[in-house]
Amino acid sequence: MSTIIYHNPRCTKSRLTLGILEEKGVNFEIIKYLDTPPSFDELKALLTDLNLQPRALMRTFEVPYKDNHLDDESLSEDALIQAMIENPILIERPIVRTANGVAIGRPPENILTII
Repeated sequence: MSTIIYHNPRCTKSRLTLGILEEKGVNFEIIKYLDTPPSFDELKALLTDLNLQPRALMRTFEVPYKDNHLDDESLSEDALIQAMIENPILIERPIVRTANGVAIGRPPENILTII
């Protein structure tokens, strides 16, 4: 498995995480997830590997979160995952997947445990 970073070039933490990968000499693929959101199954797998519920991976202060009433506790996990696919700005970033696991680069040093 190759290393993948779900990256937003406008995000400072994402750029710092990318820098760590480069500094450590890791070969990786960049997925600009705002342009190419993960599929439902990919996002579900990331959540499973991160051991997180969907809302824990959501940027709850973003406008689509409020506009779509995603704070509604009756929403299913599948509905929240679908909302992240339809509004990828809601996905916390960056996410790095390696053969050793998955980590969120907040702080960027979090990825050191999987590279």
